Amino acid sequence: MKTLRVATCQFSVEPEVEHNCRWVLKQMKQAAEQGARIAHFSECALSGYLGVDLATEAELDWAALWRATETIQQAARRLKMWVALGSTHRLSPGNRPHNSVYVINPRGRIVGRYDKRYCTGELRRRPTHDLAHYSPGDHFTTFRISGVRCGVLICYDYRFPELYREYRRAGVDVLLQSFHNARSTVVNDPKYNIWRTIVPATMSCRAAENYFWISANNSTTRPSRWASFAVQPDGQVVGRLKLHQPGVLVTDMLVGPGYFDAAGPWRETTLKGQLHSGLLVDDPRSRDVTSL
Repeated sequence: MKTLRVATCQFSVEPEVEHNCRWVLKQMKQAAEQGARIAHFSECALSGYLGVDLATEAELDWAALWRATETIQQAARRLKMWVALGSTHRLSPGNRPHNSVYVINPRGRIVGRYDKRYCTGELRRRPTHDLAHYSPGDHFTTFRISGVRCGVLICYDYRFPELYREYRRAGVDVLLQSFHNARSTVVNDPKYNIWRTIVPATMSCRAAENYFWISANNSTTRPSRWASFAVQPDGQVVGRLKLHQPGVLVTDMLVGPGYFDAAGPWRETTLKGQLHSGLLVDDPRSRDVTSL
């Protein structure tokens, strides 16, 4: 049995890179003091979220963002810890940036980057929501920490179970999912909050379907729709931070058998395309679906 101590971090993501960087550094230190191997931060935690925290890319100080990223890399090296850092990744002129999570190793090197594959919005006459500000990504991202394979997804990706199935095929044990369900009310009624129900329920379902741990975090900027939490492979939420309050949730994620896994006996054959359990029968009464 292998264990990975994960720090699920939340704070109020703001338009100012310097503010966000101070919180990332502070919570990295808190995570390291509690023995976490990796500090996991929310969607666009360092840069601020285009279209929500910042109106457009023009408001993002790229030079400040790069300096802050380098400072966090140095801190990762000093603290000897991994970091999953939500940010914005600049592309060539004429292309919208990626909404990304950088994977930084204990040497302070960026060893991978996940780019949000499902950006919210529609194209139609002109892009809306995420697609008005970001270019979607095209790849999965995995990495190992002491033999524990980790994967990364971002926010709206959670609506597409196919992504989780691919991570299951890749042997992922711990999934780091960075969200930003905060600041924007999305609908006219600020009291309407389906996210408080849907996000934890979906994360529990994805964990149990695929038998892996999930670290799910969010910005605490008001109104924040839900507080960060962790889910074990049987779907049980095993820790949760307080809504609208910065915090670090440290979870020992024990990897291996032992949790309830109803789908376990048939998961591998299902992944290979066999969409039933047991053995099929060759029986005319089975084939006749319109008779008693």
